[in-house]
Amino acid sequence: MEAIVFEEFGGPGVLGLAQAEEPHAGPGQVRVKVMAAGVNPLDYKIRYGWMEQASPTKLPSVPGLEFAGIVDEVGEGVTTASVGDEVLGWTTTGAYAQYALAESFVLKPAGLDWAEAAALPVATETARRVLDLLGVRSGETLLLHGAAGVVGAAAIQLAVAAGVTVIGTASTANHDYLRELGATPVAYGDGLVERVRAAAPQGVDAVFDAAGKDALPASVELRGGTTDRIITIADPAAAAHGVRFSAGGTERPEIGLAEHVRLAADGRIRIPVVEVFPLADAARAHALSETGHVRGKLVITPFQG
Repeated sequence: MEAIVFEEFGGPGVLGLAQAEEPHAGPGQVRVKVMAAGVNPLDYKIRYGWMEQASPTKLPSVPGLEFAGIVDEVGEGVTTASVGDEVLGWTTTGAYAQYALAESFVLKPAGLDWAEAAALPVATETARRVLDLLGVRSGETLLLHGAAGVVGAAAIQLAVAAGVTVIGTASTANHDYLRELGATPVAYGDGLVERVRAAAPQGVDAVFDAAGKDALPASVELRGGTTDRIITIADPAAAAHGVRFSAGGTERPEIGLAEHVRLAADGRIRIPVVEVFPLADAARAHALSETGHVRGKLVITPFQG
């Protein structure tokens, strides 16, 4: 099969299109024909070798965490899918490939196209995990840094649906977009504390940092000097500020994904797909992802159509 492979850590140039051995479904697994694979910041962090201390990567490696595709092999003990089913979820072998193995997945509704489906798993699971850890509830105010990114967009929609007021930081070019999602936008940078206080005179009950751009000191100040109910998924300096860093997934993430898929199929949550790349252009997709200025999801399609 065709797959994107990297044999050493480094920049986007280490990604190459190669012929790789096809995987086959073992017990508890399905093999899928990958129709779309989501591109995430974690993909390039793994490629650079930045995640080695937390989770070592065996080289050569196929990138990609999330997929949407068609089941074409079912392993022993699998009762939730049959050959021919359209599914989405997380892969254990790398999604930037024509075939991949999966254990955590749900059925794809007919109303979601491949790219839309592949955009859901990581963003919605991350957003839900952090919102649950923060314990935000109806009537409270959430400050969300990096609100225009895909995790931010998912978090806004999930929080607003739960009756939470969201103050989202982003560049001014993204403010109309945040309003469409249901958040009150504020510009990041110097004067952030004053702008947030003006937008939320009732105060901030919790902070979700999805930006990792030195927003934690201001967040602590806005929480009255406490680090309680502040979580970052993006700032490696979290410990220096006494702030919790949240990484990794939840147990049985397919349970939450099933809910998020229903919301997406009903039009109540959307993760916008901004560009779709053929498999051979994975390096270009990574280079664009690394800019940090993508408002929406990048998707790779190993099979066209």
